[in-house]
Amino acid sequence: MTAQVLRIVAAVVLDERNHVLVVRKRGTTSFMQPGGKIEPGEEPLQALAREVAEELGTGFDVSTVRPLGHHRAVAANEPGHVVDAQLYLVDLDGEPHPAAEIEEMTWIDAHAPGDIELAPLTGHTVLALARDLAG
Repeated sequence: MTAQVLRIVAAVVLDERNHVLVVRKRGTTSFMQPGGKIEPGEEPLQALAREVAEELGTGFDVSTVRPLGHHRAVAANEPGHVVDAQLYLVDLDGEPHPAAEIEEMTWIDAHAPGDIELAPLTGHTVLALARDLAG
């Protein structure tokens, strides 16, 4: 059986220490990037702006967004699915806080994330990207 593909966008947000912002949705156990599914008729950056505003209560300057490519991984919260994620490096224009379906958020060190449960895309791809971005 072939896994179903979920098209998503996700924000890679780094702080001044180059720690990565991760969120956990209500009723789940894995931490991941803020973001979500691209709605029909939406452009990826429109979807990202909507998701970041909904989930973190802040926005970002679209002109400073840096594309980090398409990446695939097993979906953390939807068995039998994979995510086809368009990742973007984003500088938030306000202080993020958990909103909408986000239960918890935290900043993790890409080199030493600790024992936090991470979604496959975060653990296998985003942390490596963050390490590369930090130099």
